[in-house]
Amino acid sequence: MKRSSSILLISFFALNAAYAQKKPIDHSVYDQWKSISRAEISKSGNLLYYTINPQEGDGIAMVKNNKDQVLFQIPRATDIKLSENENFLITTVKPLFQDVRQARIKKKRPDEMPKDSLFVVDILKNNIKKYPALKSSQIARKVNNYVAFVSEIIVPIAKDKKDEVDSTKTTDKNEKAETDSIKVRRPVARKERPTPVLHILNLQTGDTVQIHKTDNYYWSDNEAYLLYTRKGAAKDTVNEAGLYIYDVAKKTHKKISNGKGTYKSFRFDDQVNQLSFLADKSPEKSLLKEYKLYYYTPRQDTAYILVDKNSSGMPKDWYVSGDGSTSFSKSGKRLFFGLAPVPRVRDTTLVDFETAKLDIWHWQDDYLQPMQLSNLRRDMSRSYTAMLNLDGNRAVKPLSDETYNRISLTSDGDSEWALATSDNQYRIASQWDGGMKSDVYVVSTITGEQQLVAKALSGMALLSPNGQYVLYFNREEASWNSYNIKTKETKKLNEGIEVSFVDEENDVPALPGPYGIAGWSKDGNTVYLNDRFDVWKVSLNGKEKKMITLGKGREQLISYRYLNVSREEDPRDRNTYIDEKKPIYLAGFNRTTKENGFYKLGKRNMDVLWSGPFTYRMLNTDEKLDQIIYTKEDYQSSPDLYLRSNLTKETRLSNINPQQANYNWGTAELVKWTTPKGHQAEGILYKPENFDPNKKYPIIAYFYELLSDGLYTYQAPAPTPSRLNIPYFVSNEYLVFAPDIRYETGYPGRSAEEYINSGMQYLARNNNWVDSTKMGIQGQSWGGYQVAHLITRTNMYAAAWAGAPVVNMTSAYGGIRWGTGMSRQFQYENTQSRIGKPLWDALDLYIENSPLFFMDRVNTPVAIMSNDNDGAVPWYQGIEFFTALRRLNKPVWLLNYNGDDHNLIQRQNRKDIQIREAQFFDHFLKGAPAANWIKKGVKATEKGIDWGLEVN
Repeated sequence: MKRSSSILLISFFALNAAYAQKKPIDHSVYDQWKSISRAEISKSGNLLYYTINPQEGDGIAMVKNNKDQVLFQIPRATDIKLSENENFLITTVKPLFQDVRQARIKKKRPDEMPKDSLFVVDILKNNIKKYPALKSSQIARKVNNYVAFVSEIIVPIAKDKKDEVDSTKTTDKNEKAETDSIKVRRPVARKERPTPVLHILNLQTGDTVQIHKTDNYYWSDNEAYLLYTRKGAAKDTVNEAGLYIYDVAKKTHKKISNGKGTYKSFRFDDQVNQLSFLADKSPEKSLLKEYKLYYYTPRQDTAYILVDKNSSGMPKDWYVSGDGSTSFSKSGKRLFFGLAPVPRVRDTTLVDFETAKLDIWHWQDDYLQPMQLSNLRRDMSRSYTAMLNLDGNRAVKPLSDETYNRISLTSDGDSEWALATSDNQYRIASQWDGGMKSDVYVVSTITGEQQLVAKALSGMALLSPNGQYVLYFNREEASWNSYNIKTKETKKLNEGIEVSFVDEENDVPALPGPYGIAGWSKDGNTVYLNDRFDVWKVSLNGKEKKMITLGKGREQLISYRYLNVSREEDPRDRNTYIDEKKPIYLAGFNRTTKENGFYKLGKRNMDVLWSGPFTYRMLNTDEKLDQIIYTKEDYQSSPDLYLRSNLTKETRLSNINPQQANYNWGTAELVKWTTPKGHQAEGILYKPENFDPNKKYPIIAYFYELLSDGLYTYQAPAPTPSRLNIPYFVSNEYLVFAPDIRYETGYPGRSAEEYINSGMQYLARNNNWVDSTKMGIQGQSWGGYQVAHLITRTNMYAAAWAGAPVVNMTSAYGGIRWGTGMSRQFQYENTQSRIGKPLWDALDLYIENSPLFFMDRVNTPVAIMSNDNDGAVPWYQGIEFFTALRRLNKPVWLLNYNGDDHNLIQRQNRKDIQIREAQFFDHFLKGAPAANWIKKGVKATEKGIDWGLEVN
């Protein structure tokens, strides 16, 4: 017995010694942490490729076979494309990170910056060809025997005799004196300039066709034709400018539209027999760019104008929109394009410094002026769908105008009916409602007849794939409905079904939304709908209502969702189709254990393919579903790539972060407790890898709303936008607790107390290793608000960090979200802030939930991040927070990252805040010496010289 105890003791010390050798994560390691992107497997399943990228630096692309053998490693590769025959890989290769960095330091002009390259990998011959100075590249959607790309080459400029300078010395003193007194402007030799050159590369032979002075090009889907434009010289004496078509089989070039201008929105029909495009050939300095719709077939010598502002059927004072797109219907009998009112142009005779610059806000404007300004570019480029019947008289048939904010067609474009929605009457109310109601119509593309489907709908609507029904969700009735266009009958599809199809956990004052659509039957007459756990098959005529997942979801508390593993690629049809004659695959999330899995649905049973305490992403399959790749992760395991053959054998393909083994990492476990009001609660507790139950640890609570579903999510150590960097703190021997919060309408602050405080107290009360005197809290945005509230209600926290917090709901209620220009009223009445009523109807609740009014109770040191370019929370909220505590002589700091947003965008700022958060919590929770910015701040006179990070 004594010997066994000795062995256990030796093992314990050996384990501790192993952990002791591991380093804590520091702020220098972030850039080296890597992630996988663009993981794909070929249709045959023989090839797979993915890129591994550090957070900052040079990535690498891996090309392997399905035996995990590396075929190619391509540094800095991105945007990888595989030819249809799987013989060639085409990829863009970025310049070295350090080269770009040095060029930026030297403030190089854009044309002097390091350039991308095109790499063409011949997989069969095992070689790579490089093409430098790349601007762009394209392959056709099908076939892929060619790649077109534009690079820049230097075209030498011939010397002009006028540019020559006479270097003969002047001997006449008077002449020399005269030239000395006058500044003579000598001609400067012009620099050789880069010229865009289009290359058409035959992948099989390596032959290349080159076309100078072009950078706009477009493949037909079948690779039969390549369109390209040429700009021509400033004085186009040889008439180069125009649009050309290259016939790949005949190797011939043909000019199909002549003249300088802008050519865009090229579109072939599905049979590649017709071509449409837009072109503006107005003078370069014209204030009004007037686009026209052009049409071409191989039988024509040149393209001709099909529609301009004078065409039959064109509304008065409207023209073809250059911001609209063109498309043919599947049959090729219809052509769709955009129209827009002819805009007013600026009066160029007015002088800028003599004219007023102002915005006028009107109480009856549809949208607030800031929202109008935020959406100005979108609104100026708005277009309205019109149609031409190419087999008919080709008169313009407008399908929508300013009455409708959206119009949609079936994917084939050949159905009679289009869906149109109008929110004109409901826009002002969106200021406080948040969501927008709409009137829903169907419009006949033949007769122009309109049918009202739903009035003042709060929800969503879409056409069935066959164009015979409208499917819509009504929030107010919590119902899915179908509207039969032919019979004009409406059916409530979930009538008689006892389960709810809307969010059962909704805890905001707004009406709950639906769990969504899983897919459609191929004939378009049946829709598959999700409830919280299961999938239902419901016919649009309302006759069939059947749960296809056998009730297993609700029985097992697993949320099943249809997994579309099909590789059918039809860019025209974005619908998901479910064929019950074929195997149906599902992803499942266990609501109790937080585990994920994949399942195969049988007629009478649900087979588990694989499942476990992991999160799976980037699932991609071959055509036969013999080979599946995916990433797998949990908190301890980086999301590496795996291959599963025949749905059984799993092979690991990558190990992207081996350096993690050198660092003290951590664990994640689910914690459950009961709140003071009797609510069942849960959250995630993160512990350091070298956790010792005999020690006491400081603990930080990080929260937002619901976080526990991320139990098996990997969190790379990274400079965050201002969230808590959980891996850093855990590695440095903090406990981190992430509790879920569920809210009571009208009392968001009290709800935060109910869950966060009780969760922290539960941990401290039941575990001696939690130091209840060294507890901190950190939150960003909504989490920042909750931090501010908590420190006015309790002194249990030794330190607090609030990012972008709201502290005064009375002033924030009338504020603007500058990123969108929207009023903030909707947020308080109907969404996240959860007050549920206007300010005037619930002033007591607005005050109770505004920490500003209770700042005199604060005894917790608090750091605030509030940035002057915050597009979501007015940054004066942070100022109100800071100045209140400053007036009360409470310890408070405010960080304003100049010009940065609500969540930090600039990486240097993200790195900086990680250092400061660590210094802040180390000081208040671990007793470390205070950094200078904490101790004495940084004066404006020292800005950019001293960052205050030193400790002295």
